[in-house]
Amino acid sequence: MRLRMPSGRVGRTGPADLPRLSVPAPASELPPAAGAQGIDPDPTHQPAAWQVPMGVRTASEWSWRLLIVAAAVLGALWLITYFSEVTVPLIVALLLAALLMPVTRALSRALPRGAAAGLTVLGTLAIIGGALSFVGSQFSSQFNDISDQVGQGIVEIRSWFRTSFGVTDTQVDDWIEKGREQLSSGGGSLGETAAQAGLTVTHVLAGFFIAMFALFFFLYDGERIWSWAVRLFPRDARVRVHSSGVIAWGQLSAFTRATIVVAAVDALGIGIVAAVLGVPFASGVAVLVFFGAFVPVIGAAISGAVPVLLALVALGPVQALIMLGGVIAVQQLESHVLQPFLLGRAVRVHPLAVILGIAAGVVAAGILGALIAVPLVAVLNAVGHHLLDNRALPAGLEHELEESGEAG
Repeated sequence: MRLRMPSGRVGRTGPADLPRLSVPAPASELPPAAGAQGIDPDPTHQPAAWQVPMGVRTASEWSWRLLIVAAAVLGALWLITYFSEVTVPLIVALLLAALLMPVTRALSRALPRGAAAGLTVLGTLAIIGGALSFVGSQFSSQFNDISDQVGQGIVEIRSWFRTSFGVTDTQVDDWIEKGREQLSSGGGSLGETAAQAGLTVTHVLAGFFIAMFALFFFLYDGERIWSWAVRLFPRDARVRVHSSGVIAWGQLSAFTRATIVVAAVDALGIGIVAAVLGVPFASGVAVLVFFGAFVPVIGAAISGAVPVLLALVALGPVQALIMLGGVIAVQQLESHVLQPFLLGRAVRVHPLAVILGIAAGVVAAGILGALIAVPLVAVLNAVGHHLLDNRALPAGLEHELEESGEAG
């Protein structure tokens, strides 16, 4: 049986018998819309890449770019964490410099800049040392009274707990003993704990001195340091880099000044309520509230819980409820009056962004992350709007940019 070839000729083929490849017509012969774009409208004639939906192509391009950005951010966070003995003191010094720069500028009108910066640092150390020594002296002088009140309050709480829930003293003692055993078994050996504590104290002391040295040079020579950093960028980008730095510094300064005022008001209000109620160690409570207010939301909640617990164990549930009402009233005053009035539109950040930023900061860097989360979010928000929206600089910041001489 013989097979017939498509051309009808037996045993041989010609060009006419081969499959014909479709050749796209010239652009002049295509329909107007397709010819204008230079693309063959027939799907079978298009390359495979053109057959991927545009949404998928866009998503893939965004995906690999986002992966690169995420890798860069994670790499930066890893470097900051790896060199935390250096980066953490620098961050603390930067926050303190943003707060204390007006003091240095005021002193530099009558003193040389170096003397003004040194005096500012020494004054800061004197204030911190004085506050800690005051708290220590108050605690040592009131320790006996506090221990007696707390001991009596614990007995009353145990009695109320026993009568309300039907729990015997033996059960409570067993729970306490089990808790002690778990703490002792999970804490490791005493030598390891002491070694870790010594290493931590060494790191804290080293970080403290690094922060103080960095604070001095930020106050004394901050403009030159920033100018050197700007010159690391390409010449065409220096204007935007410098203006972004001015915006960021303004945001950071406004945030630190507002936070110090809010912390002082919180400490004064809660300290007065605690003193009126007779809560033991009221002065120490006020200092604790002051430092806790620097960590938004979380710090205020934790520091506000301390006087309530002291009032509960020392004075009873009625005074504890009154103390709780005073803490809530002071914090509501802070949230609805002080924060909007002091910060205003300069560092306006949505509350959801604040909560998420604090949560991310706690996960990434613990207490320090919670401390720097809100100013970091405020700075990124302001700088992002400045770069993406091409917003003009505020009048004061624009004048500062012109005076610096590094815009060009």
